[in-house]
Amino acid sequence: MASLELFAQQFADIVWGTPLVVLLLGGGCFFVIASRAMPYRYMGHAVAILMGRHDTPDAPGEISHRQALAAALSNTMGLGNIAGVALAIVAGGPGAVFWMWVSAIVGIATKFFTCSLGVMYRGKDSLGALQGGPMYVIREALPKPFYPLSVLFALAGLIGTLPMFQANQLTALIQDAMFAGSAPAGASLVIGLALAGVVGVVIHGGLPRVANTAVALLPTMMVVYLLMTLWVMAHHANAIPGVFASIVSQAVSPSAVGGGALGVMLIGISRGAFSNEAGVGTEVMAHGAARTHEPIREGMLATLGPVFDTLIVCSCTAVVILLAGAWQTPGDFSGITLTANAFRAEMGGIGLVLLGFVALILSTTTMFTGWYYGAKCFGFLVGARWQPHFRWFFIIAVVFGATVSIDVVFNLISASYGLMAIPTMVSSILLAPKVIAAAETYFRASR
Repeated sequence: MASLELFAQQFADIVWGTPLVVLLLGGGCFFVIASRAMPYRYMGHAVAILMGRHDTPDAPGEISHRQALAAALSNTMGLGNIAGVALAIVAGGPGAVFWMWVSAIVGIATKFFTCSLGVMYRGKDSLGALQGGPMYVIREALPKPFYPLSVLFALAGLIGTLPMFQANQLTALIQDAMFAGSAPAGASLVIGLALAGVVGVVIHGGLPRVANTAVALLPTMMVVYLLMTLWVMAHHANAIPGVFASIVSQAVSPSAVGGGALGVMLIGISRGAFSNEAGVGTEVMAHGAARTHEPIREGMLATLGPVFDTLIVCSCTAVVILLAGAWQTPGDFSGITLTANAFRAEMGGIGLVLLGFVALILSTTTMFTGWYYGAKCFGFLVGARWQPHFRWFFIIAVVFGATVSIDVVFNLISASYGLMAIPTMVSSILLAPKVIAAAETYFRASR
């Protein structure tokens, strides 16, 4: 197991090196400049789309605009928002949070371009069904020499969308709540089997059931988590300015935790991308399934993802951990256990119960959508007729994730996300002029 952990760590470190961070952050800045900040200027239009004012039920696609955003958010709003933020703070200190914010702000423009392309260049699978995703964008819009990038995305997507991290961290929280950290042998296996059963029931209904489940659960989760955070902030009102000052100052400090300013930046950007998935390409598959004739409309809706995911939910986690001082407490705490300790210290047992409720929604909805993404990647590689069989592999991965080390799981998933970002960002940068031209036409007509 130690050798596997070392391999996973080294693999993630190689993938999430400076070149990939430059591609994500630099590519996002390119999108902002090239579009003249268009996605930010039309945020009100994105909200109108979310409210259903531009729905076109007779358009091609599987789900509505709202369901598409909910499906995308159900994958981005996973335990990365709770456990991933904790891991980032432990590794990089408060400064890592600043770079997570930067990744989200820049990610707004990135999502606009990638998700617009996901609808603009939808393609048909081997059974003739209309599909969206970076692999189809590359196949439909770029010359044949770029086709290996679509294969790279699909291969990395098979691993990156697996539910192992969510199952692992939810299992850890359940064991902590039920057994106070002293779980009996076999407990993780039992929990994993139970989770696998729940996931199997939901994914059997396909994408519409996944999207409907997300629409029903995510708003309640966000309200509960915001109220929990406000409770903690109210009890530490005097410390709030100091916390935000440390986030900013340690983001650029040469002596910051995590290997100095560059190390903190790498940690923050990688964890931010793991959280909001801007530039990774998974969200393109959800938005590519929306019922619409207008690619720019879906791209604008996608810009709300990083706002809800990173700027709101991830910030809640970071603020609570930093206000509680949990990240500086001696002990071998990581991931969701650190966040749970922070809420338990601030709110007592009720804090742990409420966090369990939030984590249950986040982890299960992410697992549901992860199945859809993984199945699409699987179908692209081996043929759509084999796609339904992927659910059995996915269900087994739930059980596997519940019983292995968090370090192995997190690093393998994180590295796969990094590999997925390469074809997504390269293709989006090359096709950016197409999006800009379509956006100018779209917004000119909507005035």
